[in-house]
Amino acid sequence: MNYKTKAQELSFLSRDYAVAKDKKNWLALFDKNALVQDPIGKSPLDPEGNGHKGLAAIEQFYDTVIANGNIEFTIIESIPCGDECANYAQIVNLIGEVKIETTMIVIYRINSNNKIESLRAFWDYQKMEDQLNALLSN
Repeated sequence: MNYKTKAQELSFLSRDYAVAKDKKNWLALFDKNALVQDPIGKSPLDPEGNGHKGLAAIEQFYDTVIANGNIEFTIIESIPCGDECANYAQIVNLIGEVKIETTMIVIYRINSNNKIESLRAFWDYQKMEDQLNALLSN
């Protein structure tokens, strides 16, 4: 793919490394003081709603969220603007026999060192949880 900006390229690499479960290269995309908010606001994944700041916290997020499932991550549309990129995406997460689908907007911002300084994912945690509960009750 011909990326229009470095932010767009890093956003696609982030997706590729997450799908491949390539923790080392995924973490290497981030600045040491980066912030990951996935999803934005309070949720069981981030009870305080402040996000995961710094590489140690981002690594813990990876270990507890990304590493636990097998994801298909389709970027439906990508809109790069300067040092940021907004991706409209569909994620299908397979956890055992359970398949969860989530639509989201993910906004990446990079710094002057071409590292991701923020990843902000907008998606409805409650909708995902309701979907999971409905599948498990069947």
